Amino acid sequence: MRLILLSLVFLVNIFAQAGIEVFDSNLSESNTSAELNTSLVAPKIKVLYINYEEIPKRIVKGEIFPVTVRSLSTINDYEQIKYNFSNQEGLKTLNTIPYRVENGKYFYDTFYFLSTSNWARLPDFEIYLEPDYNNKYDKTVLLGKKLNVISLNPRRNFSNIIAENFQLIEYKTTSFDNKHNIIVFVAQASRCDISKLSFKDVYKQGIESITESMDLSRLTYFVVVDKKLEKLKFSYFNLKNNRFNNLVIPIVVEEDKVTTQTDLKPKDQSKERIKLLIALSVAIILLILIVWRKKYIYSIILVFPAAYVILLAMPSKELCIKKGSNIHLLPVENGTIFETTSKVIHLQQEGKAKGFVKVKLKNNKIGWVKNENICKY
Repeated sequence: MRLILLSLVFLVNIFAQAGIEVFDSNLSESNTSAELNTSLVAPKIKVLYINYEEIPKRIVKGEIFPVTVRSLSTINDYEQIKYNFSNQEGLKTLNTIPYRVENGKYFYDTFYFLSTSNWARLPDFEIYLEPDYNNKYDKTVLLGKKLNVISLNPRRNFSNIIAENFQLIEYKTTSFDNKHNIIVFVAQASRCDISKLSFKDVYKQGIESITESMDLSRLTYFVVVDKKLEKLKFSYFNLKNNRFNNLVIPIVVEEDKVTTQTDLKPKDQSKERIKLLIALSVAIILLILIVWRKKYIYSIILVFPAAYVILLAMPSKELCIKKGSNIHLLPVENGTIFETTSKVIHLQQEGKAKGFVKVKLKNNKIGWVKNENICKY
């Protein structure tokens, strides 16, 4: 019996040892196969190199600023170098397709950012080739850097404009109602978020049209102010001079019509009154000559100055305005609407512009109505 038990233990040990050897053999074959498969996948090749070329040493909160990176590819078998941004803070990216300058084998790519916070970090710039045939080239990452941001402490007349340069192109002031005047001006600025323009202590304001660009932006803006105000004085921060610059718009009320969006320079209305006085004087002199000297031939000449005086003295034409018509502040397509008619109304025509008629409302406000909103009989 003891002999039988010993025999069984011996057999169990033999089979167990054989199983371990088989398992080890299979495991060894599996590892060898995995190592072989790994060795068949070639590592990606680094062919792109990138560095900062230009970074601002200091930026102002609200400033638009450029960052230029220099890149190099060691191969030519591609169509373009592309970018991905990540991990930026306190910035708004204004262009993801760079403004590129080629110089020899290097690309100088410029991106523009808007500072939106008191703390800012440039994004990580990841560049890659496209197309990357067989996915064999490695991407390259340039880590972002922290920027030195300062905040302004402006006076109350600050217009919220930070620019390399900001200038008034033209302006005009007309009467808005019994208590207010409306100033309309065209301005342009370089490296500026011009849409942020804003004034304090005004009755009404807004953008009539705007063209935004990193290099040169332009807008038409209106401000409704108290009639007692003699000039509109405001400031902006000049990035070149690193200081606040003041601008002044003198308020000289003109009653002539605004003919186009850019025809906004003040014109001397006194010339019209002078013409009227001259015409009236000529008419009176001719009338005296006719009566005194009995020279009726002068009556033919009298017709012209008399007709001119009558034309200027004629009352404004009354217009019928349709129900639901929009009254615009300026004769500009998609411009600011300050009133909508609730019924058919009749208003005095004050002037004309392309596609618009200038009208005087019952509350003495001046507005513009599209020609299509005039009643037709």
